[in-house]
Amino acid sequence: MYLNNNLLNHNLIYICSMNEFQQLRDTLNQSVLDNNFVKLTLSKPTRKSDGLPNVYVRLIKIKGAEMFQFTYHYTTNDKVKNYTLSEAISELEILLMDNFRAATLFTLKNDLLVFISKKKKVSYKLNAASFKNKLPETHDKPKERLAEAGSYLQHLGITDKNGKVIHKMADKYRQINKYLEIIEGLLKSTKLPKKINIVDMGSGKGYLTFALYDYLVNQKKYNATVTGIELRTELVNYCNGVAQKSEFKNLSFVAKPIQEYDNNKIDILIALHACDTATDDAIYKGLSAKAELIICAPCCHKQIRQQVKGKEQESPLLKYGIFKERQFEMVTDTIRALILEKNNYNTKVFEFISNEHTRKNVMLVGTKSSKKNDEVRIDNKIASLKEVYSIDNHYLETLL
Repeated sequence: MYLNNNLLNHNLIYICSMNEFQQLRDTLNQSVLDNNFVKLTLSKPTRKSDGLPNVYVRLIKIKGAEMFQFTYHYTTNDKVKNYTLSEAISELEILLMDNFRAATLFTLKNDLLVFISKKKKVSYKLNAASFKNKLPETHDKPKERLAEAGSYLQHLGITDKNGKVIHKMADKYRQINKYLEIIEGLLKSTKLPKKINIVDMGSGKGYLTFALYDYLVNQKKYNATVTGIELRTELVNYCNGVAQKSEFKNLSFVAKPIQEYDNNKIDILIALHACDTATDDAIYKGLSAKAELIICAPCCHKQIRQQVKGKEQESPLLKYGIFKERQFEMVTDTIRALILEKNNYNTKVFEFISNEHTRKNVMLVGTKSSKKNDEVRIDNKIASLKEVYSIDNHYLETLL
């Protein structure tokens, strides 16, 4: 009897709350009739364990019929479902009762904010319209995941035996896909030989090295050999074991310092989060081999910071410790980029992954160019930077 009463009370609360969604239903209906619906978002999940941070709703046309497309943004993937208007309203009410505490309905007239309290009390707020134009009514597919569910992901502990991403590895899986997305774009503008030799310096546990090999060789069918260079013998043995289990025949790992690796046949040089001057050692190896593509994500910029310790700096930006650290990180990487340009590489610097994952998220890329750059002009830029920041030398300069 006690259980029945509890169930009855729950149903009563649910019915009352459903009635409180009348304003949302009316506004959504009217926005469709008036042709001013823009989009709708659900946020503030009630349970983080669900792995569903938000849901995005837009209006699309499929074979001439208007449908509401729900994109469920899970932490590991996106799922898309299409609903009619009545189905969409039912789905929204269920999601707001069970999964989310907030929703925003964007129309060209105004924004309707919906809030759900812990006691399932619904409240509303009207704001001025955020959008002046509607979104295109095209049918979008969920974003492609470039890292397919290969056995290497399971061996590396990213997915379980069913190919599902393990929750605590979701950030790493996103990082892998972002990395492959960047690589895909870079390869389109890089001239490479039929047989590609890739060296990954400072490969660590090999997450990105394995993903790159699988993507290039198994998915894109490139004739590529990938070598991971890593100082720690235990990691090299581990990675070679995973490569063997995954049947990645042209992937191998070598235990030695970057400085000691001797191979002038490098088409793509990669150094992600190689510490301090190890990044410079890697760039030097790439320059010496005349690599077509040099990809770096620098880390632990100590060399210049230690060099200028005790030197008085005029710039107020260098008065505070945290700004000083960031400023010298930028100076270090700017000189690296300029040295690449001096050696006839087109360079670009951009954000690799979100700051939420790591603050060491800058990627420096050099693509070999046939165009000769003005070495004197570049030397003057480097000299000017060194003078402003009281820098004696940049380690990469000494290698060259």
